[in-house]
Amino acid sequence: MKKNSIFLSLALVVAACGQATTPQERLTAHDGEINKIIAQMSLEEKVEMLHSKTNMSSEGVPRFGIQDIKYADGPFGIREEGVPHGFQSAGWVTDSATYFPTGSALAATWSKELAYKYGQGMGAEARRRGKDIILGPAVNIQRLPVGGRTYEYFSEDPMLAAVLGVGYVQGVQDAGTAACVKHYALNNQELNRGSVNVVCDERTMREIYLKPFEATVKEAGAMAIMPAYNKVNGFYCSENEVLLNQILRKEWGFRGLTVSDWGGTHSTMGAALHGLDVQMTGDNYLGPALIDSVKVGKVPESVVDDKVREILRVRFAIEAIPDDKCNLETASLPESRATAYEVASKSITLLKNEGGLLPIKKDVKKIAVIGRNAIALTQSGGMGAGVKSVYEVSPLQGLQNKKPEGVEISYAPAYKDYMGMFAFWRGPEFLKNHPEISAEIDAPADPEMLAEALALAKDADLVIYFFGTNKSIETEGSDRENINLPLDQERIAEELAAVNPNIVGVMISGGPCDLVRVEKCIPTLVQGWWNGLEGGNALADVLYGNIAPSGKLPFTFPVRLADSPAYALDNYPQKSEIEGDLFGNMYRQDVSGQRKRPRAVSSTAYYSEGSLVGYRWFDTKNVPVMYAFGHGLSYVDFAYGAVKTDKASYKEDDTIKVTFDITNEGGMAADEVAQVYVHRVDATVEWPFKELKGFTRQTINAGEKKVVTVEIPVRDLRYWDTVSGDWKLEHGKIDILVGSASDDIRQSVSVEI
Repeated sequence: MKKNSIFLSLALVVAACGQATTPQERLTAHDGEINKIIAQMSLEEKVEMLHSKTNMSSEGVPRFGIQDIKYADGPFGIREEGVPHGFQSAGWVTDSATYFPTGSALAATWSKELAYKYGQGMGAEARRRGKDIILGPAVNIQRLPVGGRTYEYFSEDPMLAAVLGVGYVQGVQDAGTAACVKHYALNNQELNRGSVNVVCDERTMREIYLKPFEATVKEAGAMAIMPAYNKVNGFYCSENEVLLNQILRKEWGFRGLTVSDWGGTHSTMGAALHGLDVQMTGDNYLGPALIDSVKVGKVPESVVDDKVREILRVRFAIEAIPDDKCNLETASLPESRATAYEVASKSITLLKNEGGLLPIKKDVKKIAVIGRNAIALTQSGGMGAGVKSVYEVSPLQGLQNKKPEGVEISYAPAYKDYMGMFAFWRGPEFLKNHPEISAEIDAPADPEMLAEALALAKDADLVIYFFGTNKSIETEGSDRENINLPLDQERIAEELAAVNPNIVGVMISGGPCDLVRVEKCIPTLVQGWWNGLEGGNALADVLYGNIAPSGKLPFTFPVRLADSPAYALDNYPQKSEIEGDLFGNMYRQDVSGQRKRPRAVSSTAYYSEGSLVGYRWFDTKNVPVMYAFGHGLSYVDFAYGAVKTDKASYKEDDTIKVTFDITNEGGMAADEVAQVYVHRVDATVEWPFKELKGFTRQTINAGEKKVVTVEIPVRDLRYWDTVSGDWKLEHGKIDILVGSASDDIRQSVSVEI
């Protein structure tokens, strides 16, 4: 059989399967051919496909010319090439790529269209690198403000996460690369992630935590799923019958492959019988031990056949790129870099502008840029995925690039660079030779650095103070201990404001921080995110007023960490801890120089807040917040006209069409994200006070009135009935609430269901 006769691009698969009724069924177009191949394979050939070949590949079928599957670490840029059996850099010069804004930044755009372009860029660059599957997007719910991977994930809201996940997956796969949606499921903390047992009721699991995964599978046709490290209701995700076989395959109709997180496989029988296709990495479970299990009759060979079939479906759908046709030049594409800029520019979130300091006035001639985060690069660092970006424009560089003629910019770092354990790993000599590095997160301000910053601030027309976290603080493998600002940044803010009240604060972070003290002394605050290779230019365009800010928060900023549901109910942190992180202990010997096996301690995370995650909790419990879910200001005001629906009463198969107008009352074009929430009136089923059910991002010219319609399928209003084990619709009256944020409702209308 000739190699070229086997492999078809996704476009050809879709064309050949014109009768497919769901996106997943497109993967079955070549099952007849695949079954003939499986019938000719030995057991040993089949099992060879079920585990890693290298650190980032799994075996094909060499005898039939079927190439290996090559994985690309994501989810915000194609990771540089590593050595065959580790994560150390291979030292290539052609493996640079586009660094896209991270997940929380993309989520702040509230744009499926941008998520699609983002995924399309990722998919195209993966093809140039010869990669078949991108390990992304990461669609887990941001349950904890301290979550180490909040910057990778999209939102605390399942609908927003689902919409963005669908756009991302569609973009990746339309570019000819498979998307591997992760981490399935309920991977909402890094603390003890390799052993923690998540205990969650089925209604909450279905309505909140599984929704983004379900959407990417059923609507976008995701070709691969990565089970998470943790357990769910007593069983590891990589061998969880309910998650992998009953829900994913039988209910959702998933036809692709499942691949474990690296080091996330725990047994031969469990993984083989309960839904895992590929073990990453090693072959100690789905290797020789599986062959023995089949030969002694413990595992039917048909189970192995099913796994091979699912792998080959993806292999047939994704054209293999020969080695001599890829990695010929840098992967980064101009259109990808343009998308990265667009996402960054539309993610920047204006939290408050009480001083009216933004956009920067034309009479401002001397700007003091204060804070190391103005120059810090975020493409890599910490533990986990990073990008060897072709370049990265820092905020300071962006301000210099975009500054009007006659403007003078000065800079002072003001605080040290915290590296934490990553500094300790390099040894005491490293810290001794790098006095700008701090190994203590709460180290007091250095007097000389503070004095330099204050001198510049006092002499400036405007101070722009950059503060926040970095990738040693928000990192895979560990959650933050709190959301406090590090390195005495609050005191620095207070002292800067004391010498110059014209101060703009820009927080560069992936997740929320405690802003109580900073908010009191800084009149204008901006959330700047980890915003990719064009982040500095995008931020400068917003600050100078070339474009209006339009980002909206995808998660809540609490007043106090203790107000958040998991903390308020004492469900986090769990008391028992593992000795180090599972992934870190197994794979990061290239950084630490040591390799330790984790001590198996299984703590339990009780999700007793149920569906009251994020804004649902704060709204329902009437707990004040610092900045609400969906919050984000502009340089213009938007007026909302009366809202109406196309009918007064709806049935289960109907779609509610919500129509209203938005008027831009300012003097420049700007984007507004209008949000539609639902409140149940006199419900007999327990609900949050309100839930997001629709949104629309609109560009509106100065003085323009635009009529918009948001559609809400009534089926999206159903709840999971644990008695019948099915979705049900509660009948009665609902209020449809339309506004600019979850705490800024402008109009409402009532309908009957």
